[in-house]
Amino acid sequence: MPLLSLVTLLPIALGIVVAAMPQSASRMGALVASIVVFVVSIPLWTGFDAAGAEYQFVEDMDWIAQWGVRYHLGIDGVSLCLILLTTAMTPLILLAGFSGVEKNFRGYAALMLVLEGAMIGTFVALDTFLFYVFWELVLLPMYFLIGIWGGERRIYAAVKLFIYTVAGSLFMLVALIGLYYQFHEATGAWSTDLSDLLTLSLTPATQKWMFACLALAFAIKVPMFPVHTWLPDAHVEAPTGGSVVLASVMLKMGTYGFYRFAMPLFPDAVTAYGPFLIALAVIGIVYGALVAMVQDDVKKLVAYSSVSHLGYVMLGLFALNAPGVSGGIYQMLNHGISTGALFLLVGVLYERRHTRRIVDYGGITKVMPKFALIFMIITFSSIGLPGLNGFVGEFMILLGGFQFAPIPTIIAASGVILGATYMLWCFQRMMFGPLQNEANRNLKDLNPRELAYLLPLVVLAFVMGLFPNVFLDRINPSVERFVERMEGHFEASPYACGDACLPSWLAQEAE
Repeated sequence: MPLLSLVTLLPIALGIVVAAMPQSASRMGALVASIVVFVVSIPLWTGFDAAGAEYQFVEDMDWIAQWGVRYHLGIDGVSLCLILLTTAMTPLILLAGFSGVEKNFRGYAALMLVLEGAMIGTFVALDTFLFYVFWELVLLPMYFLIGIWGGERRIYAAVKLFIYTVAGSLFMLVALIGLYYQFHEATGAWSTDLSDLLTLSLTPATQKWMFACLALAFAIKVPMFPVHTWLPDAHVEAPTGGSVVLASVMLKMGTYGFYRFAMPLFPDAVTAYGPFLIALAVIGIVYGALVAMVQDDVKKLVAYSSVSHLGYVMLGLFALNAPGVSGGIYQMLNHGISTGALFLLVGVLYERRHTRRIVDYGGITKVMPKFALIFMIITFSSIGLPGLNGFVGEFMILLGGFQFAPIPTIIAASGVILGATYMLWCFQRMMFGPLQNEANRNLKDLNPRELAYLLPLVVLAFVMGLFPNVFLDRINPSVERFVERMEGHFEASPYACGDACLPSWLAQEAE
């Protein structure tokens, strides 16, 4: 079987196998299955031509020929990194669930493996119909993971997630059907393939409404302000593994959707709506940080930090220059590592104390020094300390953003200060001070299993911070192709605000 199909379909098939296993064997069976998927995905990295900007490992064949639907898979440097993030995080999530999931681990693991395959499918699909199938498939296992293994308000959170996502998906479907008929009207043929749809020359008015439909679907998934309200509930009520997979991978489907589909398909609409989306991104950065600052539930604090951090990703993408877009893509990976690790750390505490209230802790360093050390490193990673992964992405985004919109970028930069404030304040209240709560005196430090799923994320945080070109060398050729394509549609400024927001790389060409 071709490699991309294998990496995509294998976890789904193994999920079905795990569902048929006895409960007693499901833990090791699921862990081994996820490790096998990760090992199978490694040749994508080793066999990838880092200098190439075109899609690689391409698989293209007729699927529903009479409708023009193709089974078309392929990856560039961006989707490559997101696939490896997905396959690397899944074994860690399942290992963390050994103690956190007390009932029916078999069903939990099976759904997690199916979810893994569906998420990979969204990153490899180059046919819009196929992308939509995987996009919708992701929702089902996530709905059940929250609804069955979640907290007290799990049904409310699961239904809210379902309603928001399905509402966005319906708008996406409208846009994709519109594109389908526009292609037929222009060529007389039927096709849902991305490469065919990119050849369309649509009127600005048509682009605007189609982009608006896709943008709404992707903005909900990001999630952007003000369509973010499903996320805190989903994070708080989800089991630890559900929160980790949601933060590490699922939210990236929204930003990836903008990068791969909405922006290249509708460049004229980007000129119209780009400033508005940048404004929403900046609002989300500041709003998410301010709301996180006042939370007394540490899990909710981390959830609102995601709203803030992913605002930076959107700012980088809509900067429409190489530093901004590459920084946005890199920040997607950084957020997956740092925030995923934070949710795992919160899960460790919750398993011991069954409370997430910050005031219930204090002085934890005295009884859990290894835990406190890892929490400190991941906190520094999240706030963008130089030498750790978060710094590289945020710096590139602010550099790219400042080239075309200094004032919004300066406002967005305040989110760095606010992020440091709420994260360090949370860390100080939980880790230091007197050990006043008697319930905390007998807390056990990290055991070998917990170290096994936390230490790889610590190592990745340092590797991505100290050696970013390991990843950027694969990302940059794809980003340069993206920027060149977008630039080719703009005669002057990419946004209708005159020379005031004209990026320097366009200003030099205009001269």
